[in-house]
Amino acid sequence: MSKLQILPAQLANMIAAGEVVQRPASVVKELLENAVDAGATDVKVVVLDAGRTLIQVIDNGSGMSAADAVLCFERHATSKIAAAEDLAAISSYGFRGEALASIAAVSEVTLRTRRAADETATQVVVGGGAGSGGQGSASNVRTSSVAAPVGSNFAVRNLFYNTPARRKFLKSDNVELKHIVEEFPRVALTRPDIGFSLRSNDRDLYVLKPAKSLKFRILDLMGSNVAQDVVDLSADTTTVKISGFLGRPQSARKTVANQYFFVNGRYFGSGYLRKAVLKGYEGFVAPDVQPSWFIWLDVAPGSVDVNISPTKSEVKFEDENVIFQILYACVKETLGRNAFGDGIDFDAASSVQMPVLGRNFEAIHGPVSAPGPEVDAEYDPFASAGQGGDGMPGWGGEPIPSEWGSEPWAGGARQSGEFGPGAGGGFSAGQGGYRPASRERADALFDKYPEAPKLLVLKGKYIISQAASGLMAVNIRRAAERVAYEKALKVLSRGGHVSQKALFPVPVQVGVQARLLFEEQARTLASLGFDISPFGNDTVVVNGVPEGLSCEPGKVEQMVQDMVLILSDSPAGGMQDTVAAVTAAKFATLESIGFSVSGPTDAQALLDSLFSCENAELTPSGRRIISIISIEELDKKF
Repeated sequence: MSKLQILPAQLANMIAAGEVVQRPASVVKELLENAVDAGATDVKVVVLDAGRTLIQVIDNGSGMSAADAVLCFERHATSKIAAAEDLAAISSYGFRGEALASIAAVSEVTLRTRRAADETATQVVVGGGAGSGGQGSASNVRTSSVAAPVGSNFAVRNLFYNTPARRKFLKSDNVELKHIVEEFPRVALTRPDIGFSLRSNDRDLYVLKPAKSLKFRILDLMGSNVAQDVVDLSADTTTVKISGFLGRPQSARKTVANQYFFVNGRYFGSGYLRKAVLKGYEGFVAPDVQPSWFIWLDVAPGSVDVNISPTKSEVKFEDENVIFQILYACVKETLGRNAFGDGIDFDAASSVQMPVLGRNFEAIHGPVSAPGPEVDAEYDPFASAGQGGDGMPGWGGEPIPSEWGSEPWAGGARQSGEFGPGAGGGFSAGQGGYRPASRERADALFDKYPEAPKLLVLKGKYIISQAASGLMAVNIRRAAERVAYEKALKVLSRGGHVSQKALFPVPVQVGVQARLLFEEQARTLASLGFDISPFGNDTVVVNGVPEGLSCEPGKVEQMVQDMVLILSDSPAGGMQDTVAAVTAAKFATLESIGFSVSGPTDAQALLDSLFSCENAELTPSGRRIISIISIEELDKKF
């Protein structure tokens, strides 16, 4: 008896669905792309419970006939490919006919669709397991005629209801909604002429009207703070046409930036081309920050393969190396053209200029020698200005009154020889008063304090100082990280209440995704002493911070940007002490980026702060801060 068997169509579809439908965001992406392919000018997305309960996509596109409404749920049913040659000229989103079949295999789907030429709409209700290539149960597909506007209305309910293991591994509603919010702009940015909206649990997250241009669509999606900080990118070659926008270098942030690639109107991810853009930004931004970009590539359809991934999120270029070089040169040229690099200071002509000495300067003007110090060997600072001799400073050379002779420092001391030359004193008697007998003997009366060790700042990376056993080298960035960590940990460990109210609430535009992140982590933030509340769809308002943190608007905005990066890597909930330690460590890492020491004074201040820490030798992650180079090690080098 054979051990091999053909899987039932329903089970095969459920397994295949895992390649396309990974989470609710996958359903939103596929249905949005189908709506755009249908020629819609208005697309509405409604989700309940982050897509677990309902995902509904409504469009005013061309609609389908009754026969096509049923056939679209079969595997590999498509209107865009008829022959193998068509794969080399793909210009639409959905073309493999897998999306609707995969969605129907793991959910309950209701479709209402009508063409402009039809009097009534067709309703198709599909249970799990449809799309079997003609082998599915007829009871799983039910059709009827209903009233509906022109276009299509897909309602996907109870996602993964028949695959409990898949449903169990879905994340929290906030996390799944964040993924939906990430997918939505990737389609909305490709077609600014189409109106899009996204509604979650009776709350509008996006309401986008048709825009005049891509710049206005970026404004509607990302906010004015992003749209105002971009410059045009453009290049046209025989291989690729590049267009879009680059973020200004000064707007680069330590948080996750808006970085989008599109090819022939399709969003894709490419680590290789990302390196080309970042290479173009070298010299314009610090290595630890992320710039934003929105880049559209137009190539011949036959020179790009969009069929290498089931989700079509990756592509393969025929001339990938050439595109890399063109993109790099285009980014570099755009940033340079907009004068973001070092330029000529035209105001420098009015400032004082140092003279430049030519080769023939000495022959023309005579020899040049360094100036030497001038010393007056006859100068006596204790000599009288009036008589030039023996008076004490300030006395004008007047003789000491005789009635002062009874004072011990005058006559009595002189008579006893206590302050005389023979007694080791510092003064000798003369006509008209006393004067110092010896500068060396006068200095010997005072204790000499040991000088502080000299500090050397080496290449802006290390502080070099003398130690008892040799040389001490301190890593500047790691020292700053340790100081910032203990400061932040001390502040965050108090927690439990808002310690410091801002005089005026500070609004910070963070985008829809980050605003959802603050909402998800609201309890954790409150336990650490932050009072941050959502305001609108893409803004948060900071009402208070833990005591010890600044409430200045500029610093609050930077703190919020840092918090976005911290919260994106932090799990929701958890022990307050653990979250405080993790948050403090990330705060310290972010604050130490770009930290610099300008001279010995700043170096000494950093060392003082470091040695006041509980652990001055290691960073929060366990990396060494201080290294001692012994005399023996130095001797071995000579």
